[in-house]
Amino acid sequence: MTQQQGDRRHLETLDRDLARYSNLEIATAYVSRPMIGTGIALVFVLVTGIGALLFLGQSNNSIIVVIAACLGAYMALNIGANDVANNMGPAVGANALTMGGAIAIAVICESAGALLAGGDVVSTIAKGIIAPQSMGTASIFIWAMMSALLSAALWVNLATWIGAPVSTTHSVVGGVMGAGIAAAGFGAVYWPTMGAIAASWVISPVLGGAVAAAFLWLIKSRIIYRDDKIAAARVWVPILVGIMAGTFSAYLALKGLKKIIKIDMPTALLIGSIIGVLVWLVMIPVIRKQSQGLENRNKSLKVLFGIPLVVSAALLSFAHGANDVANAVGPLAAIVQASQSGSFTDAISIPNWVMIIGAFGISFGLFLFGPKLIRMVGGQITKLNPMRAYCVALSAAITVIVASWLGLPVSSTHIAVGGVFGVGFFREWDAERRIRKARMEMPERTNYAPEERRRRKLVRRSHFMTIIAAWVITVPAAAILSGIIFILINSAVD
Repeated sequence: MTQQQGDRRHLETLDRDLARYSNLEIATAYVSRPMIGTGIALVFVLVTGIGALLFLGQSNNSIIVVIAACLGAYMALNIGANDVANNMGPAVGANALTMGGAIAIAVICESAGALLAGGDVVSTIAKGIIAPQSMGTASIFIWAMMSALLSAALWVNLATWIGAPVSTTHSVVGGVMGAGIAAAGFGAVYWPTMGAIAASWVISPVLGGAVAAAFLWLIKSRIIYRDDKIAAARVWVPILVGIMAGTFSAYLALKGLKKIIKIDMPTALLIGSIIGVLVWLVMIPVIRKQSQGLENRNKSLKVLFGIPLVVSAALLSFAHGANDVANAVGPLAAIVQASQSGSFTDAISIPNWVMIIGAFGISFGLFLFGPKLIRMVGGQITKLNPMRAYCVALSAAITVIVASWLGLPVSSTHIAVGGVFGVGFFREWDAERRIRKARMEMPERTNYAPEERRRRKLVRRSHFMTIIAAWVITVPAAAILSGIIFILINSAVD
C-alpha cells in the first residue's frame, strides 16, 4: 500500500467517524429538544409558584394559593400548546406566515387580549357550571376547583401529545362538573348550562364549517372560475376585506372594550358596519394598485389575500386571549378569593397577577409546544392556500359574533377546526361536481376506479375521526378524571 493510498483510507475513516459524531449530535439535539421545552415549562411553573408566594407573603392559606397558581400556570401552558394552533394553523398552512412569524404574532396578540380584554367570562367558568353554595365549605370548594384545574390541564396535555386540537373550554367545564358531582352530587350541577354546552359540540363545528364553505363558494364562483380573475378580484376582495374588518370591529367593540365602556350588541354591530364600509372603500384603490401586472391565474390571487389573512390571524389571537385565558385563571381566581376571604358564593374579582399568569402561560405554551398542532391544523387535515385559510378565519369571527348574539356557548377550537373541515369537504364536493360535469362531456377520460376516487379525497379521514372522537369524550373524560382527583385530595386532607 502506497503512502497516498494509506492517507486516503485514513481520511475516509476519519470522515466516517466524523459522520457518526455528526449524526449523534443531530440525534441528541432531536431527543433533547422536548426535554428542553419541558424543562423551561417546569421552570415557569416553579417561578409562578415562587412569585405567588412572594406576592402573598404569609397570608392565610398562602400555600394553597401557591399550589393553585402552579396548576393555573400548567393549564395556561397547555392552552398555548393546543388552542392557539387553531388561529395560526391556517395562516401557516397557507404559507402566508412562517412558523416563527406566527408564534411571534400570536404571543403578542394573545397576551394583549388576555391583559387588556380578558376576564369577563371568568365568573361563568368558575361558578356557572356548579352551584357554589352546594359545596358546603370553602375548603371543599377550593379542592373542587383545584381538581378541575389539574384534570383539565392533564387532558389537554394528553390531547396535544396525540395531536388532537380539543376545546380547553370544554376541558375546564368537564373538570368543574366532575369535581362538583364528586363533592356534592349531581344536584350541584347546572344541567341546563351543561345541555347548552353539549349542544355546542354540534353547533360550533357545523356552523363554522358551513360559513367557511359558503365563503369559499363565493370566492370560487365570483373570482376563481371567472374568465378574468384579476378583474373579479378587484371587485370582490375589497368586499371580503370589508366584511372581515366589520366583523372583527364588532367583535372587539363587544368584547375588547368592556373594561373601558360597555357596548351592547346593536351598537357593536353598528360600529362594525361603519368600519366595514370604510375599509371596503379604502381597499378598492389598494387592491387595484396591488393587482396591477398580475397574471390571470389562480396563483396570482394568493398575493391579494396574504396580508388580510395575516391581519385576521392576529385579530383572532387577540380575541382568543381575551376569552380563553378564563379557562386557565377562572378556577384559580375562585381559589384565590375563597382562600383569602373565605367567601365562595360572591362575585369573583380577578387580581392582575392572576391574569398575568394566564397571559404569560399561554405565550410560553405556544412558543414551546405549539408548532406540532399548528402544523396539524394548517396542513394535515386538508391543503390550504390563502383564499381557503381566509375563509376559515372569517368564518371563525362571524360564527363567534352570531353565537354571542344568540347566546350560544360555542368553542373557538371547534369553530376554527370545523371551518378547516368545511373548506375541505366543500372542495371534495366541488371536485366531484366538476368530475360529473366533465364525465357528461368526455366520459371516456373521467372513469376513475373506486380506489382512485378514495385517494382523491381532500380531507384526511384519519384526522377527522381522531379529532371528532377527542371532542366527544373531552367533557366526560375531564369530568371523570376530576372526580377521581377530588376524591383523592379530599381523602388525603381528611
